[in-house]
Amino acid sequence: MRKIQHKLSVARGETRADLVFKNARVVNVFSGEIHDANVAVDDGRVIGFGNYDAKETIDLRGAYLAPSLIDAHFHVESTMVTIPELARAIVPHGTGAMVIDPHEYANVLGMDGIRYVLESSKGLPIDFFVMLPSCVPATPLETAGARFTADDLRLMIGDDRITGIAELMNYPGVFLGFESELAKIDAGRGKAIDGHAPGLRGKNLNAYALAGVRSDHESTEIDEAREKLRLGLHLLIREGSTERNLQDIIALVRPENSANCSFATDDKLPGDLVKEGHIDHSIREAIRHGVPPITAIQMGTINTARHYRLKNHGAIAPRFWADFIVFDDPKNFAVRRVYKKATLVAEDGEYLGRSDADESLPRSTMNLSYRAPDLELRSDSAKQIRVIEIVPHQIVTKEIHDTPKVVGGKIVSDTARDILKLVVVERHRATGNVGIGFVRGFGLKRGALASTVAHDAHNVVVVGTDDEEIVTAISALEKMHGGQVAVVNGEIEASLPLPIAGLVSDQPLEVVIDKIGELKAAAARLGCDLPAPFMTLSFLSLSPIPALKLTDQGLVDAVNMKLTTVVVE
Repeated sequence: MRKIQHKLSVARGETRADLVFKNARVVNVFSGEIHDANVAVDDGRVIGFGNYDAKETIDLRGAYLAPSLIDAHFHVESTMVTIPELARAIVPHGTGAMVIDPHEYANVLGMDGIRYVLESSKGLPIDFFVMLPSCVPATPLETAGARFTADDLRLMIGDDRITGIAELMNYPGVFLGFESELAKIDAGRGKAIDGHAPGLRGKNLNAYALAGVRSDHESTEIDEAREKLRLGLHLLIREGSTERNLQDIIALVRPENSANCSFATDDKLPGDLVKEGHIDHSIREAIRHGVPPITAIQMGTINTARHYRLKNHGAIAPRFWADFIVFDDPKNFAVRRVYKKATLVAEDGEYLGRSDADESLPRSTMNLSYRAPDLELRSDSAKQIRVIEIVPHQIVTKEIHDTPKVVGGKIVSDTARDILKLVVVERHRATGNVGIGFVRGFGLKRGALASTVAHDAHNVVVVGTDDEEIVTAISALEKMHGGQVAVVNGEIEASLPLPIAGLVSDQPLEVVIDKIGELKAAAARLGCDLPAPFMTLSFLSLSPIPALKLTDQGLVDAVNMKLTTVVVE
């Protein structure tokens, strides 16, 4: 702590403070109460409560003063904007710190991706704490652009901005005791170990917790969440763009157990962050579902800081950073001002912080090698095929069996029954790998949608009504050096270039939001009524998530973690 003797003198009242926030109603996340106080600040840190002389006074006139908010688990790449542009979206909503897992960058760029995140997040009015990606690739059933071992994680774990090991998505490998997964847990010993165990229950969940995992953000049902909480897993209640789990499990939270609960958004589009909010939205929703306001604020601040050992974050108390939010009504939680180390960085929705974007962009990552015939699935005798069925507002899917439409000896899309061809093409190493499957839930009547955002290996993923449209979409992505596109009749209907690793735009926040809106509108014109069609598409390759997914290696039975066939034999 810098200048400790000076700060002690300020705390004793012998030396003037830099700043006093006067007439505040302090939301005290330690004592669980709201109390009137003047808050003295010096050198960006809280000095104490009381009547202090100061060089500057800010009279809050009875407004509420709380710690700025913390997201417990977030993938910055899912916003498709650079980190400085992300700050513009979320700082006005009161976010002062984030625990992020850059495993999208890592799956494409390897360690260069982690370094890019650490560099581009410096000097912003948000503190970014990095969890080292544990699953690069997520499973052996997909081809990523890099591969991390436990030894790779050990190289960076000592960095002060590294808070631990990110979500262990190969959860069967953990509870079965695979040496590769246990070694990753060991590499993070002494720091946080994040879990990722959708639907895991019973004895296998016991083994998962026993291995050393300390959190989970994948609960979709209250009984599942309760079981994980009982085993000591810190419950991260997720509310993103497509993964909306809060309303289904928030009833579990009570003041008696809330210290073991936090909020996370995981994946959220920039337009949703701007319009709906970030962790402030989760707090509002929790309050709406009956959680006491102070409890909800604790879940969005000190609980997260304690779990991830974020020193001097998440509370208003001596020594803590003067990272504050100001609001007028706990029951109608709306952030009015945001301070970072006592500097005003947002007011009434306007961002006042740094806005320059990072200029050192990573290399191009589009290396395709495929032929149009590779997209064909031939069969004259198939009676039933496996189809991925989308579950609204979730990243889990269902496996259903249905009769195929066969034309000229090839299984093709059937728009009448909403059974569409899904294709994944490897893009990192020009292997020529092509996975073919079928999906229900997009509703396309014509055209195709394609993306290089395809969790977690981020190969090219396309859903389309015929092979010609699918080829057009892939070619468009290749020319853009990655991105998202909607095509129809062989022409581009809407597009969003993502030249940074095929994941992120180099354009301002407003441009990206507009283009995402254009893509959604284009998808709707083609027949798709999903609320976030491209984010839904991006999760259809996420091989660790049940029940059925598609990677460049083929159709994945994600319950038993093995490849399976499209044709039911």
